[in-house]
Amino acid sequence: MGKRVLSWILTIILGWSLWLGWAMPSYALTDEQRLLNEVWRLINRTYLDGTFNHQDWSWVRQRYFPKASDDRAQTYQAIQQMLATLGDPFTRFLPPEQYRSLQTSTSGELTGVGLQIALDDATQQLVVIAPIAGSPADRAGIHPADQIIEIDGISTAHLSLDEAAARMRGAVGSRVELTIVRDGKQQRFSLVRDRIELNPVVAELHTVPSPNKPNQVENIGYIRLSQFNANATVELAKAIKQLEGKGAKGYILDLRNNPGGLLQAGIEIARLWLDQGTIVYTVNRQGVQDSFEATGEALTDDPLIVLVNQGTASASEILAGALQDNNRAQLVGERTFGKGLIQSLFELSDGSGLAVTVAKYETPSHHDIHRQGIQPDYVVALEPLAIEQIGTAADSQYQLAENLLISQVVLTGAT
Repeated sequence: MGKRVLSWILTIILGWSLWLGWAMPSYALTDEQRLLNEVWRLINRTYLDGTFNHQDWSWVRQRYFPKASDDRAQTYQAIQQMLATLGDPFTRFLPPEQYRSLQTSTSGELTGVGLQIALDDATQQLVVIAPIAGSPADRAGIHPADQIIEIDGISTAHLSLDEAAARMRGAVGSRVELTIVRDGKQQRFSLVRDRIELNPVVAELHTVPSPNKPNQVENIGYIRLSQFNANATVELAKAIKQLEGKGAKGYILDLRNNPGGLLQAGIEIARLWLDQGTIVYTVNRQGVQDSFEATGEALTDDPLIVLVNQGTASASEILAGALQDNNRAQLVGERTFGKGLIQSLFELSDGSGLAVTVAKYETPSHHDIHRQGIQPDYVVALEPLAIEQIGTAADSQYQLAENLLISQVVLTGAT
């Protein structure tokens, strides 16, 4: 009897040891499995959707552990496959080279063709958000909403966003061939890569005949903001101050084809225009709501009109929504793109990176922008323009904005 009891106790102890060894594999993890586990833990801790696309996230880890072999390329592939189960194209793994490229593009330097791209939620097709103003893609006539189906003859059907972006980047002077679909028709573009100018601000003083004062003009400031990179806030503040010094009485802020960028830059730029009020609400997976407020440091209270279109996305929509909901500006143009998710970027132990959707944002009136966009106050369709026509009489959206602004400038001056 005593031997049977001892045997039973040993069995229990061994059973627990085996169970603990399976449940806590960290004691025997390889370097490759540690990297996969690092990604898994970040998603587990920070990802917006607490259901992980309605799946058992612990089971997903166990499924992909065996695929993290001694080969780093296979481990990267296993990580990408694991993330794909989330069904979120914005949550993605970035091999070291792509991670460094993304850091570079938000710091204000880039070489390539100058396209901001996304994956269409419904079709998973690679689409253009907007070309960067003055870039090879812009000069060639690539438009927002164009579908990119091939890069150098390689189908984009199974490429991630970062893989597609990496294929379009390259040395200055090298060539890349893009096949796009627009209105159901295929077109081919041969682009020569170049250094992309990422000073995101163009500022001009426009003189407009006064409707109530013959032989007199009104000065208005025209500011085009192409993206929210690390330079954006400083450059925009500088532009406003210079235009104020030149006698600007009102402003047109052009956010058309601005695909966004750094969330903080969008918030800081809103504070340049708003003295008070909420700029944006953010909501994480616990439903915890946070907000960013104006700080009473607006650089001007002159009348403001904002131009938007279907290429206006992400941080641009935060800014446009904040100005519209706080009655600081009227919006002119077309419904915006509709990207209302926020990603955080994490550096992994081997120098690669992980972009994770950690929250969604809402405008001050609690409008959820994602997949819906922002409806402008005045809807105006626009035919494609050459870059030199933007902000001129050929630009029908700009012309309406100018007319609205001048009426406000005259009214403000009359009081």
